[in-house]
Amino acid sequence: MNIQSIPDNTAPSSGRATREAVVIRFAGDSGDGIQSAGSQFGLEAALAGNDLATFPDFPSEIRAPAGSPAGVSSFQIQFSAKEIHTPGDRLDCLVALNPAALTVHLKDLLPGGLLIVDAGAFRGGALKKAGYETDPLEDGSLEAYRVLAVDISKMTKETVGALEDVDVTSKKDALKARNMWVLGLVYWLFGRDRQATLEWIDRKFAKKPTVRSVNRAAVEAGYAFGATVQLPSGIDLVTVPPTDAEPGLYRTITGGEAIAYGLVAGAHAHGLDPVYCSYPITPASTMLHALAKLGETIGVKTFQAEDEIAAVCAAIGASYAGSLGITGTSGPGMALKAEALGLAVGTELPMVIVNVQRGGPSTGLPTKVEQADLYQAAYGRHGDSPMPVIAVRSPDNAFDVTLEAVRLAVTFMTPVVVMSDGYIANASEPWRIPTLADLPRGTVRRDIDGHLEPFRRDEKTLARPWVVPGMKGGIHRLGGLERKNVTGEVSYDAQNHQTMTDLRVAKIAGIADFIPEQEVTRGADEGDVAVVSWGSTYGAVTDAVARMVAAGHKVSHIHLTYLVPFPRNLGDLLSRFKRVLVPELNTGQLVNMIRAQYMIPAVPVSKVAGQPFHISEIEAAVEKALEEVRS
Repeated sequence: MNIQSIPDNTAPSSGRATREAVVIRFAGDSGDGIQSAGSQFGLEAALAGNDLATFPDFPSEIRAPAGSPAGVSSFQIQFSAKEIHTPGDRLDCLVALNPAALTVHLKDLLPGGLLIVDAGAFRGGALKKAGYETDPLEDGSLEAYRVLAVDISKMTKETVGALEDVDVTSKKDALKARNMWVLGLVYWLFGRDRQATLEWIDRKFAKKPTVRSVNRAAVEAGYAFGATVQLPSGIDLVTVPPTDAEPGLYRTITGGEAIAYGLVAGAHAHGLDPVYCSYPITPASTMLHALAKLGETIGVKTFQAEDEIAAVCAAIGASYAGSLGITGTSGPGMALKAEALGLAVGTELPMVIVNVQRGGPSTGLPTKVEQADLYQAAYGRHGDSPMPVIAVRSPDNAFDVTLEAVRLAVTFMTPVVVMSDGYIANASEPWRIPTLADLPRGTVRRDIDGHLEPFRRDEKTLARPWVVPGMKGGIHRLGGLERKNVTGEVSYDAQNHQTMTDLRVAKIAGIADFIPEQEVTRGADEGDVAVVSWGSTYGAVTDAVARMVAAGHKVSHIHLTYLVPFPRNLGDLLSRFKRVLVPELNTGQLVNMIRAQYMIPAVPVSKVAGQPFHISEIEAAVEKALEEVRS
């Protein structure tokens, strides 16, 4: 078969079952290129006009034992003809490239779902390593599913072996293209094009012609196999129509990329140079990568420090010098930065700190998702050291939230914490690229009127002027010791410390007057149950509440972006509901902050399994709350 003979437009819309949404998970060994395959499928789905949400999931180890359940990597994607907010709960299709992937992920496949397996990988040793006593492809244990068992390993080797002028020295080298072969097959089965993937291969392997040829051939061979093979009975071809989207220029974006772009756009909107100072840490390193690339074209400065403390101190130095100092990390790094963050609070310098949360404590679960750093962000510093805390809800929301963080930092002369997490950082969604005209413009207060008083405050914001080296008449002393009100001189006076502490607290509390009042995200502004979310719980809660509202229940969704301080009307809004549920990927941190501030008996819905909430889990909690209201 000539694998080049199948044209790009051979995935017909006629003769295919139309689905509103499909959830697919690619899974295999951590060396199988699963993340690349999933990312490319997401790109093709986006180019086809679908809304989509992804969930990459991979081991913490650099290389877990090959073929073991601990070494399984996966990439889940939901692509849809309507707006969606999660990568989906249960799977319509599971692609398992080895027995271990089947062991780990089969439980999430819907009965009757499509199971694609590499039959060539189901051999004695691999089966035993995955915990199978018998071959599941032969013992009848998969009868509940529609199984497409193809010897992908053999097909890939035959494809590579048939290439002219390509010398692949071993079978192992040939098998590295299995991910592309199965990706081509899945493209055919679900009516997606492959041209963008072929172009990506050309770019990625431009300097490795053999690797380029092998991967291109594998994609084409898998696609051609789907187009020509007689599929088993019950395995239908599927298509998902494009969604109706607001006109504009779109791209797929991860949360890490969106935060990076938001930091740069926010700095430039205020006429500032962004200086990103960071120590590499999972899952925050994607921001350093993205900003380093941007630096080559638009002058973003990035500094990889020798440790977390050096990184945050360098960012403080950048802000002192008149640039926008930025640092990014995860929970363990936030702990190390705590003392220096106190210095940033005391000196009242603008700075943005991005915390991409992961499972803890200590090293914990570096590649798994958790929301357990809220206490740390709100309270985790020496002394009374308040700073604003705001949270990103999704990859496409990260840009706007980061813009807001820059605005708060510069307007109020304060460090600001942006809360993200590992799911948001690595997941991707379509993002409508804004124009420069869409971006807000800000100002920087550096006017000292010829008379320097470095801690004389603006009457409305309580922010001090941003005095930087080189300003005429701007010589002043600034450090970690307590400063005298207005003049900024070192002071050990007890009453002055009371005054300065009260001013710093009042400044952050007063931000509530400069942010939007809290609105109900979905549902009425009063009723039986309010579900309060923050961060990445947004998607599951949004879809769960939508289903409950459609069923006629008096349920509402309230999503918080501003966590310190809370919006000024939040307490009144929450008091209008008979029950308040707070789903969190921790043991109940926001719920305790709400209880403490408003004396509302909010109820926690906690999950600390290293995975996002399923929509069904939120629905179950809401149904229980409704039963309690009615009883």
